[in-house]
Amino acid sequence: MLPSSEHTIGPFFPQSFFREGDNDLRRITADAAPSTRGETITIHGVVLKADGVACVNMVLEAWQADAAGRFNHEADPEAHLADPDFLGWGRAWTDAEGRYAFTTLLPGGYVEGNQTRAPHINLSIMGAGLMRIARTTLFFPQGDNAADPIFALVPAPLQGRLVAQPDGPGRYRFDIILHGGAETPFFQD
Repeated sequence: MLPSSEHTIGPFFPQSFFREGDNDLRRITADAAPSTRGETITIHGVVLKADGVACVNMVLEAWQADAAGRFNHEADPEAHLADPDFLGWGRAWTDAEGRYAFTTLLPGGYVEGNQTRAPHINLSIMGAGLMRIARTTLFFPQGDNAADPIFALVPAPLQGRLVAQPDGPGRYRFDIILHGGAETPFFQD
């Protein structure tokens, strides 16, 4: 079999790819009431190239545990205790300035196997110019991140690039740099 060339993801995603409320992880459906089992927060930031140029029309997908650290998924042994009103997944896209935002609940930490996971949100970034989906994990400054096995994989000088910064009451800023010297650490499957 001959190898084939790779293509960038995109070249764009039409606005119709998104629906109202897709960036609100608190809701099971767009018309459902949001979960109130936890602290509502906003995650926002920009997606940039190495030279500081905004990445327009990038798609970001976020997924996380509920406020108690549970997933409404069969792989979670405590799924029956998960928040039934919390989807824990959402999609946003960047505007002309590279900005994005999600509304969600502050996630809880949890135990996975014999390892403790700090509160975090998983992010996937895709769009024109990327050859594959970029995946990263956003951590919070108030979590015990040093004990988290994924956080610990990142060299100490780069770990701060995975920590969202408080930006007002219930707001956290998490900028994503796709490549270059200030690149956000990304993970492969």
